[in-house]
Amino acid sequence: MTPPNDAPLDSEAVRWSVPPAERAGRPLLVLLHGYGSDENDLFGLVPYLPDAFVIASVRAPLAPPWPMMGNAWYAIDALARADGVTAAASAFIEWVDAAADAPHVGLLGFSQGAAVSLQAMRLEPQLFAFAVNLSGYVSPGELPRDAELAERRPPVFWGRGTRDEVIPAALVEHSVEWLPAHVDLSGRVYPGLTHSVSEDELGDVRSFLTHRLDELSE
Repeated sequence: MTPPNDAPLDSEAVRWSVPPAERAGRPLLVLLHGYGSDENDLFGLVPYLPDAFVIASVRAPLAPPWPMMGNAWYAIDALARADGVTAAASAFIEWVDAAADAPHVGLLGFSQGAAVSLQAMRLEPQLFAFAVNLSGYVSPGELPRDAELAERRPPVFWGRGTRDEVIPAALVEHSVEWLPAHVDLSGRVYPGLTHSVSEDELGDVRSFLTHRLDELSE
């Protein structure tokens, strides 16, 4: 898989919900796709999300091994290792610092993208207002600013399905223990849902994001 895990994000491979002239002063929601996908995938969720957000859907910088199509944030065989997730989160943070000019930044990630979102929040707790974790997990291991994150306790929504067999059970169990100790956790387990997103889940995500908008406007 090339380029290396710390490869920068392509600033041209970003889909925005509005043009630059309409972004000033508005909260930003960044979408991070899963393994084997690209910036077009989660952008399809835009009609389901509150339009008060400026939404940016970014492309992961790595190419999965042939014949897998799309892009990846880290090697698929490194789910339980923190180094690849941390490198991807660091590269993502560099993109946010360079491209995002918003009063508040929130994250919505699916699978690998969710793991990177949560890792980015752990690396820079002050930078992100909240996160939506869809079918993802928290990477094992400690990071230097985990205690700061636990003090801030940003809101995190976690949605996953009872039939999701992609994320190993040990990582789900770790996330079940870790998240409530570090963030203000809400969410739902959806009966029968596989490694995907459902209409019910999108409704819950919209409600979560609407509450975040209300809080950010206070």
